[in-house]
Amino acid sequence: MRKRMQKQDQQKEPGRESAREDTSTSTELGRSGIKVVSRIERDEVLNALIEHSSDAIMVLDEQFLVRESNPAARTMLKLPRDEEMGWKCREVLRCKNLNRMELCGTSSCPLTRALQQHGPLPNEELVVGSQRESFCEVSASVTPVDASDGRGAVFTVRDLSALKVASQVRANFVSMVSHELRTPLNSVHGFIELLLQGHMGELTEEQRLYLGYTQEGVQQLISIVEDILFMTRSDLGQFETRQQGVQLYELVRLVTRNLQPQALKAGVALVLAIPQETPLLYIDPQRIKQVLNNLIANAIKYTPPGGSVTVTAREHDAHFQMITVTDTGYGIPLEDRPHIFERFYQSNHSQQSKMGGYGLGLAIARLIVEQHGGTISFDTALEKGSSFYFTLPIYEGARQDTL
Repeated sequence: MRKRMQKQDQQKEPGRESAREDTSTSTELGRSGIKVVSRIERDEVLNALIEHSSDAIMVLDEQFLVRESNPAARTMLKLPRDEEMGWKCREVLRCKNLNRMELCGTSSCPLTRALQQHGPLPNEELVVGSQRESFCEVSASVTPVDASDGRGAVFTVRDLSALKVASQVRANFVSMVSHELRTPLNSVHGFIELLLQGHMGELTEEQRLYLGYTQEGVQQLISIVEDILFMTRSDLGQFETRQQGVQLYELVRLVTRNLQPQALKAGVALVLAIPQETPLLYIDPQRIKQVLNNLIANAIKYTPPGGSVTVTAREHDAHFQMITVTDTGYGIPLEDRPHIFERFYQSNHSQQSKMGGYGLGLAIARLIVEQHGGTISFDTALEKGSSFYFTLPIYEGARQDTL
C-alpha cells in the first residue's frame, strides 16, 4: 500500500491522494463508531423505557412461566423484586374476565389465544391478580415473540382503575335513565295490549293495524332499554349466571319456534339440524336463549328471500360443545369484521341502513358466552353468507338436571 501510494504521489500532486484515502478510512471508522454507539444508546433507551414505564410488562414462555418483568408489574401484582421469576402465570397474573370468571386453563386464556393465532392480541379487558386485595382491572396486550430458547409472549398491562371510576359514574347514570324509561314504556305497551283485546271497545281493521305498528315500536324500545340495562349491570359486576344441566336440542327448538314468524315474513327457511341425542350442557338457559335469539334473528335479517338459516351442533373437545348458526346471506364487509363484536358499532354498508339495529346483540352474545367460559367467532364470505359459532361447557355433574 505504501509503495503504491508513493508511485501515485509522483504522478499527482503530493499528499492529495494520501489525504483523500486517510479521510475515507477515517469516515468509515467514524461511521462504524456511530453505529456501535447508536446501538448501545438504543438498548439503554429501551431498557430505561421498560424499567420506568407505568405499564406493567412481563415476558412469559410457552410453558406459561414468567421470565422477566419490570417494576410496574411487581408493584401492580404486589410482589417483591425477582420473586415472580419462574413462577407460573396463574400464580402471578391469574387472568379473569370482567365478571371475575377465571380464564386460566380455558380456551379464553389470552396467552393461549395469542400463541394459537400467531399474532398479537390487543386491548383485552381483564382482571389480574392472585389475591383479592391485589385484583386490578386492566387493558392487556399479548404479543407472541420467538426467542433463541423457544416461543413466548410479551404481556403488557395498563391499569384502568381510574378510568373505571369515571365509567362507573356514567354507567350509574345510564342505568338510572334506563330504569326511568322502562316503567312508562311498559305502561304504554300494556295499554296498547288492552286496546287490541277490545277492552275499550271494538276497533276497526285500520285502527288495529296502526296499533300493531305502535306496539312493535314500543316493544323495540323496551328491548333496547333491557339490553342497555344488561350491559350496565355487567360493567358494574352485577351479571350472574344460573347454570344447570340443559338439553341443547329442546332449547334451540324453543328459540327457532319463536323466530319462525320472523323467518316466514322474510322468506327465509329456518333449519334445525341438531340431533336430539346431544350431551347436556352446563349453562344458564335464559342467557343462552338470548345468545341464540340474537344470532338467529341477525342471520334472518341479513339473508335475502329464498335463503336459509341453519343451526347445527358438534363436539368441540372433551369439555365443550360447539353451536353454529349459518346463513346464506350477504356476508360481512371486510372493513366491518374487526368491529363486529363492539358495542353500538354501526356499519356504513348499505344493507345496515336498510336493516336497522343498534349494535348490541353481538356484544351481548359474546359477553354471555365468555361468562360461560366459552368463545365466539365467525367466518364470512361476501354474497355467500356467514357462520357464527360459539362453545359452551358440557355438563359433567352427577345431577342430570334437564330443561
